[in-house]
Amino acid sequence: MQFRQQALSKAQSAEDIDLPVRYARPQGWLALAVTVVVMAGAAVWAVTGTVSNTLDATGILTHGQGSYVLQSPIAGQVTSVLAQEGSTLPAGAPLLKVRTSRGTTVVRTIAAGRLTTLSASIGSVLNTGANVASVERVRHSNDPLVATLYVPADRAASVRLGASVDLSVQSAPTQTYGVLRGEVRAVGRTAQSSQQIGSYLGSEQLGEEFSKHGPPVAVQIRLDRDSGTRSGYRWSSPEGPPFALGSMTLTDGTVHLDAQHPIDWLLP
Repeated sequence: MQFRQQALSKAQSAEDIDLPVRYARPQGWLALAVTVVVMAGAAVWAVTGTVSNTLDATGILTHGQGSYVLQSPIAGQVTSVLAQEGSTLPAGAPLLKVRTSRGTTVVRTIAAGRLTTLSASIGSVLNTGANVASVERVRHSNDPLVATLYVPADRAASVRLGASVDLSVQSAPTQTYGVLRGEVRAVGRTAQSSQQIGSYLGSEQLGEEFSKHGPPVAVQIRLDRDSGTRSGYRWSSPEGPPFALGSMTLTDGTVHLDAQHPIDWLLP
């Protein structure tokens, strides 16, 4: 009680009336100022800031015109192979000589293109309708390449035309040469089955690979050209790989989608 009485009497002293009242220490004002600045910055960023949004998908480099599987129109034994894998052939070019019971017949290409796979060899016995080759449709070997990414169907709607794309090419290590630059040129309207993909690429194996998580949507990517690089395309590195890119090369792509605001305000 004695200490309480002394405190009360001191607080009620007339001499203390004119003394300034200290509401906060300087350290407290500094902490308050920092808090206000941080909150103001967060509010501005919540309204005007954006968060980058990307979509990853696997795909392949081609000339964008599809492929076809050449089937033997006859039954017999292969006696001669007249073309090599990787060569560009005109329509009607001789591919194989096959000996049949009626004599020797030449198997020819149906349309012009690049011979990507030749499954027949000298001595092979063919049945009518057997697959003998895969041919990528292309008129000239220097026709530009495009990338086709197979995007999950439930995310294809978020891909817009003109969106920028970074491509990691299997034959050019990203750690050394960087990524290949491009942009979305076309987005498929419907999902594709493994059979449709295999027919387009001329490979049942690729059709199964690209659709193993369900029927995807094909997104075609135009590659940015750059005459200053050996490949003829633009890379994130100054020069890119010191060699030309080939079609039917696997790639992984990252599509940059529209940026999104981080916070949606809920109003009453």
